[in-house]
Amino acid sequence: MPYLLLLAAILSEVVATTALKQSDGFTRPFPALVTVAGYAIAFYCLSLALRTIPTGVAYAIWSGVGIVLVTVAARIVHGQRLDLPTLAGMALIVAGVAVMNLGPRAAAS
Repeated sequence: MPYLLLLAAILSEVVATTALKQSDGFTRPFPALVTVAGYAIAFYCLSLALRTIPTGVAYAIWSGVGIVLVTVAARIVHGQRLDLPTLAGMALIVAGVAVMNLGPRAAAS
């Protein structure tokens, strides 16, 4: 259950960040509302997940997966170009999160 809460937090944050771009500096009401609601849901779900998941592990997953998903969403929604260094950096982020979660310390948590 805590990892489902973390996933909900990540997805809410991705929606909020994508809507933040669309809010045009909070001048468009609906995207601005989606942004505020998305971040509120994200932090609430994250706070519940942190009851069980160690903070460092949760934050590594949150930030790593979030960065990749926000980048993918930016590509799909806003047409952002993804060059080779961007893709390589995202691969390193995913690898780092995997190492943190598959290593012996993660198993002991």
